[in-house]
Amino acid sequence: MTTELEQAQALTQEFAAHLAQHAAPPEDEPWAEQSLAEGAAGIALFHIEYAAQGRSPWSPAHRWIAQAAARDISAADTTGLYLGAPALAFVLNTVPDTVRHLYQDAYSALHDNVIALAHRRADAALARLHRGTLATFGEYDTFFGLTGIGAYLLGSAPDSSAMERVLSYLVALTRPLDNNHPTPGWWVDHDPHREHTMPGGHGNLGAAHGITGPLLLLAQAERHGVRVEGQAGAIRAICDHLDTWRLEGEAGPWWPEPLTLADLESGRSHQRAPGRPSWCYGTPGIARAGQLAGIALNDPALQLTYEDALHQCLSDPGQLAQISDTTLCHGWAGLYQTVFRAARDARTPHLAALLPALRKDLITHARPSVAKGLGLLEGDAGCALALTTVSADRTPTTGWDACLLIN
Repeated sequence: MTTELEQAQALTQEFAAHLAQHAAPPEDEPWAEQSLAEGAAGIALFHIEYAAQGRSPWSPAHRWIAQAAARDISAADTTGLYLGAPALAFVLNTVPDTVRHLYQDAYSALHDNVIALAHRRADAALARLHRGTLATFGEYDTFFGLTGIGAYLLGSAPDSSAMERVLSYLVALTRPLDNNHPTPGWWVDHDPHREHTMPGGHGNLGAAHGITGPLLLLAQAERHGVRVEGQAGAIRAICDHLDTWRLEGEAGPWWPEPLTLADLESGRSHQRAPGRPSWCYGTPGIARAGQLAGIALNDPALQLTYEDALHQCLSDPGQLAQISDTTLCHGWAGLYQTVFRAARDARTPHLAALLPALRKDLITHARPSVAKGLGLLEGDAGCALALTTVSADRTPTTGWDACLLIN
């Protein structure tokens, strides 16, 4: 009889063969290969992890790295962890020591560009805060903002002045824009889909685009002794904000996704039920951030509060029934990876006890598919990476999930 471990290993091998196939990016999207979310950069992460585990030769990883770097790599101010120079630098920083020399010159050049980019972006963000105008996701979020750039720096240059600038900015971000008005520094002027200006703007609580991303980075940095003045207070401030907007349902606590100005002024969310449990939005990403905050601040009660929230969420069939795919961003893959990391740090065995069921759900639903694409966030590469965690039953060899800040 085939065990789940053997099923996971066979599935991962099937994904590896599928992900070896390459299709050229559309002619009107030459930047696509530099995308960690959708392009060759993200697919390379899978092949690097698979090779680092000793389950593949290095050649597939090298081909995808080369493909990601085939065109001029952008270090423009619109790039971030999931696109351009920061994305490629993050990928190369996961390369094992045994082959790192092959990429050292390229990596050094990319790293220098990211350091300069972090300073420019921090200057612009702090100037915006000083003006008292509303932010955009692209200023601070995990995908394209300073949180994502900080995630790269934490793993590559934690003692750099660039890391210090990013953390100092995030501390400032947690303060109200105006002492006479409660709008926080991360309040944005557009709708949650970034498609149009939203009257009054909105505040986002998610890990991908909301204040949970900065909380993840601040807590991770604090935990590893990388800190700036006011950092612990900023972590507390974000946790207090999350506590203010925590809602109690029949199946346990949950958090709304966007907050409108009307919500802020009334003190009541317009959302009436929890959304799907995922890394990008919802309880799992928020709970991992709160857990890490408790660990970083040496606050067992805070840590247990968020671990209990995650346990109750994952024990609710109604919330789990909303998961409709196996993606890393908002599907079974991201959920499993997040809970796997949380269980390793948990103060009780309750989260670890849920992993077998989540593992079974991921294995049951995971199949390579041309339709959903090969990418990291919403395609096969992300699902395959979560399967490498399942099949190895250990934390990633390369630390690839630092791009989600759940590591």
